[in-house]
Amino acid sequence: MNLPQNYVRIFDTTLRDGEQSPGATLTSEEKYEVAKALSRLGVDVIEAGFPAASPDDLAAVQRIAETVGRTVPEGRPARPLANGDFVLEPPIIAGLARAAERDIERAFAGVRGAKHPRIHTFLATSPIHREHKLRMSRDEVIKRATEMVKFARSLCEDIEFSPEDAGRTEPEFLYEVLASVIEAGATTLNIPDTVGYTLPHEFGALIAGIKQNVRGIERAVISVHCHNDLGLATANALAGIAAGARQAEVTINGIGERAGNTSLEEVVMTLATRHPAFGLQTGIDTTQLTRVSRLVSARTGMVVQPNKAIVGANAFAHESGIHQDGMLKHSETYEIMRPEAVGAQKTLLVLGKHSGRHAFGNRLAELGYPLEGEALESAFARFKLLADKKKHITDADLLALASSETKSAPEAYKLLAVHVSCGSGLPTASVRLEGPDGSELTTAAIGTGPVHAVFTAVDSLVQAPAELLEYSINAVTEGIDALGEASVRIRVKTEGLRDDAQFGTGRSPVFHGHAADTDVIVASTKAYLSALNRLVAMIAAKKGESSVPRVSAGV
Repeated sequence: MNLPQNYVRIFDTTLRDGEQSPGATLTSEEKYEVAKALSRLGVDVIEAGFPAASPDDLAAVQRIAETVGRTVPEGRPARPLANGDFVLEPPIIAGLARAAERDIERAFAGVRGAKHPRIHTFLATSPIHREHKLRMSRDEVIKRATEMVKFARSLCEDIEFSPEDAGRTEPEFLYEVLASVIEAGATTLNIPDTVGYTLPHEFGALIAGIKQNVRGIERAVISVHCHNDLGLATANALAGIAAGARQAEVTINGIGERAGNTSLEEVVMTLATRHPAFGLQTGIDTTQLTRVSRLVSARTGMVVQPNKAIVGANAFAHESGIHQDGMLKHSETYEIMRPEAVGAQKTLLVLGKHSGRHAFGNRLAELGYPLEGEALESAFARFKLLADKKKHITDADLLALASSETKSAPEAYKLLAVHVSCGSGLPTASVRLEGPDGSELTTAAIGTGPVHAVFTAVDSLVQAPAELLEYSINAVTEGIDALGEASVRIRVKTEGLRDDAQFGTGRSPVFHGHAADTDVIVASTKAYLSALNRLVAMIAAKKGESSVPRVSAGV
């Protein structure tokens, strides 16, 4: 598409770089759900995964390409064209590949079903990577990059190339590499600050230098991909955009390797709020930002910090008396954007125990969780139970109910009943589960507290090699009758196990689980079981098929 010069493409890599966060691994169904939400949000490019990493990743990318990459969902914003017209198109679906023929072939196999497929290939260019990782000379790097871009272009017209660790690459050598890959057929040049090393003025100067010194740069789009190791990812990305980049590679909530990536919501809202300063636009429907943020947080188990810009729980909260007084007099005294602009309304719903299924389903669809069939029936039944306990049902309550209806992992074990007794004596928990074969499993255990007792009882029944890393419980809404949302992260115990042999990784796999309920003990038990079911499913898969190591990309 011939887009205007003031248009910034949003390239979302939540499903690839974001998923590389330890413990954030998504199932195929979860990837599909997030991809649909990203398409509705209006992202221009969805990097659906790293197809060469595993057969499951390849299958997930293929499904997204053949569905999300071929349809325009209701609510997706239209794209402005350079001639003033607007067009509705599905997003570009990209697959990542190292600069190797097998990777590139797998990437194309993953994205070829999309209406607009893209192959994104990368090769490191910095001295430290060339010497210690690649063990290649400058000439060898240029030769490999050029050959692999040519090979990718023989399969697909839309080719993106990333010189990994560009932020620490000699500018003159970087210019030479980029000119060579443009000549070979690259249509987008992504400039990664892979380790979050550069400062905003340095990164902006790097992008400006590329615009001025790379032969054929007018035939390619310059992209930025910044990591947050020094907390400068968004600042660096915006500096690059101000210097002429017209694509930003971002993730929802800024998740990603190590300290994460540039946050989608921060870049988009900065360009929107400070439009007079930048004069640029995106195709994002900002009113969906909060909803998509919550979806990604729930599916990955990566909790959003309360003071996170744009989508954090405190982003529009005011406690100081001075601030409250100013807000009552004029909202712009302490808010530079309205909560409604990012979909952070706190309107109470007129939904209760007398509400019907139709009204319930319509409201879920408005919130971006269209449920049908058994999922709708199950959520509606739980809504009725909740309505008997709560006087007011809020959007946040409904989002928690709908989120719980999307199965995040096969349920080898299901919770049938849990009972705890605690106080000044020994905390005791009784748990009854349904096992994989349909049998009922019951036991009791003691612990240092009720949750510890419950988890101990569950462990004795499931007997999975799990080690608890993190447990948190939060109120979804205000009030003493609020839903409690539990989040659990566990790691595979490697004591007595050969981690590399059994799991094909260089580190212990991490799994997450989440659940919501008015009873925090029930929510905690369900969340722990959800995480354990992920672990059990992985062990079963490894026993049933040959191990294929997951590959972590370094762009």
